[in-house]
Amino acid sequence: MKAKAMALLTVVLLLAACDDKPEEEKGFAGLADDAAHYAQVTPGKTFLFPLDHGAHNDFRIEWWYITANLKDADGQSFGVQWTLFRNALPRSNTAPQDNHGWSNRNLWMGHAAVTSQDEHYAAERYARGGVGQAGVTLAPMSAWIDDWALTSHASVEDPLTDMQLEARGAQFSYRLHLTSSKPLVLQGQQGFSQKSEQGQASYYYSQPFFQAEGSLEIDGKTYQVTGPAWLDREWSSQPLTENQTGWDWFSLHLSDGADVMLYRMRQKDGEPYLTGTWINGDGSTQRLEAKDIELEPQDTTEVDGRDMPTRWSVKIPGKDVDITVEALNPQAWMNLQIPYWEGPVQISGSQKGVGYLEMTGY
Repeated sequence: MKAKAMALLTVVLLLAACDDKPEEEKGFAGLADDAAHYAQVTPGKTFLFPLDHGAHNDFRIEWWYITANLKDADGQSFGVQWTLFRNALPRSNTAPQDNHGWSNRNLWMGHAAVTSQDEHYAAERYARGGVGQAGVTLAPMSAWIDDWALTSHASVEDPLTDMQLEARGAQFSYRLHLTSSKPLVLQGQQGFSQKSEQGQASYYYSQPFFQAEGSLEIDGKTYQVTGPAWLDREWSSQPLTENQTGWDWFSLHLSDGADVMLYRMRQKDGEPYLTGTWINGDGSTQRLEAKDIELEPQDTTEVDGRDMPTRWSVKIPGKDVDITVEALNPQAWMNLQIPYWEGPVQISGSQKGVGYLEMTGY
């Protein structure tokens, strides 16, 4: 789950020109709003690539999301985040979602951030669909908003094998080359990712095997960096219930070559909805259910006037995993239209490693 997508719902009035004011939002950031006018997520979808790397205009929300855990030649650690979101206005009776010009029903938003042990900077951009400022194309694949872009090389058959990533803000910029020779991963049940006991869900796949190499600039100083990167692709129309207050999402690269995705959907009443995916080094997967996972916050940090759990205990007994996941920079606060916490983490315990953590709704 990606908090940045939720912020799109707060800027509808800014970009929707003369569209009617939306009804009062239900659930966290409106993601429990009625989705009768949009396409629905159901089990059994057959994913088609490269087609599913592109936009799904009949669904209300989707995102293209990259995180990278990077180091320079001196061993200094950094984190990079890049996200593009598409949010559909209510379906028009007379025009398709992807119509050209200002009648286009899509809104776009980009988030970019860099994190070091001492600094965290974030930036955001917005666009209305149909006017050429943002979008996603295939052959070659390109997802962009203004000059922020995730672009594949035209000569490759699979766009996720060779890509270029770039973005900039007032205090930072980065340009990374992403490569992978391993397959993408369907999350949940063959890409059907359930979010609640009531059946809310998304379509969700990842490429957790990217290797990144390139340059990163922070406060005018440039670093040459390398490290693992992770792509998430997700789309839905109503992924949450009114009872869900936010989530804690983890992507973890373990030292033995395995990767792990976990998320905990917190609720006003009752236990959190907890699930995940164990990803072997060859790309084969095992779905993790709540009974397979022990996920508990350990220590908190005061961040922007609220207590955020920036140190976690993660146990997966069936995989002999007993680790501590701790923020590289506890102050990795995304002070954007809707604020949330997101930043790189370091792993210790039964395995070493790195990863990313996102926390919303606190």
